Amino acid sequence: MRITQRNGYSEVVPKRYLDKNKPITSLSTDLETQYRWKEGRPTSEIESYKAWFSQEGLPPFTVKFLDPIDLPKYKALVEFEGLEGCEVRGNVYFRATRVKQIK
Repeated sequence: MRITQRNGYSEVVPKRYLDKNKPITSLSTDLETQYRWKEGRPTSEIESYKAWFSQEGLPPFTVKFLDPIDLPKYKALVEFEGLEGCEVRGNVYFRATRVKQIK
């Protein structure tokens, strides 16, 4: 039986999917701006930013940031502050407050 979190983001979700013993690598060189949608169309209002990361054994994944951040160098090893995850219809979404380069 699969348990799905129904009330948004949680610190528990990343622990189910990311291995704390394996490094996470930064893949993005620029943040992707995410715009708010209204009535089925994008607005000019910025909702969040996202960047791509990878960990051995997983497909590349994105992490959303509510504020612009300074991205680490390409392929740098990183760790997140305030990392949370959300499961929606079999997909997992991550967000964090910060990312910092550790190597």
